[in-house]
Amino acid sequence: MAWEDAPSHICRGGDIRGIAFCCPPIKPCPVMNALREINVSLQDYIEIKNRFARETRLGEGPGTCFGSLVWCCKTSKPCPLRDMTLRNIGMSEDEYLTLKKELSEAIIGSGNIDSTESVTALAKTFNISEDEAAKVLKECNNDLRSAVKYLKVKSLEND
Repeated sequence: MAWEDAPSHICRGGDIRGIAFCCPPIKPCPVMNALREINVSLQDYIEIKNRFARETRLGEGPGTCFGSLVWCCKTSKPCPLRDMTLRNIGMSEDEYLTLKKELSEAIIGSGNIDSTESVTALAKTFNISEDEAAKVLKECNNDLRSAVKYLKVKSLEND
């Protein structure tokens, strides 16, 4: 099972699920905002990724930029080091994306997301009930940006 709707990288405007494709935060970048959004500390983020590297094949790839596939980007972004590693270890793009999806879920699921403010903001912004806003936010894996995009499209369809 590949990750059919894999998001763009966080630094390219992708939704919160794209955090699985982020490199180590060695300078201020959009991953910092994403981590705040899901209430995951920088240290927890690094620990989750390192644990995932130890427990899955994403730990392979000492010749990659940061020494492991766990820090590598999405396969739609050209990268000869990642691609060479995938070929050398016999990992398909489908397996890579499936593992990245599991990593994304592990990172996002480790957070303590308080969606009360987000639900209220969505309800007011799109003139919908808080129940409907909560449902949309849940369907979007508590990713506020995805929920906003979804509701924008839905409101355009209704106009």
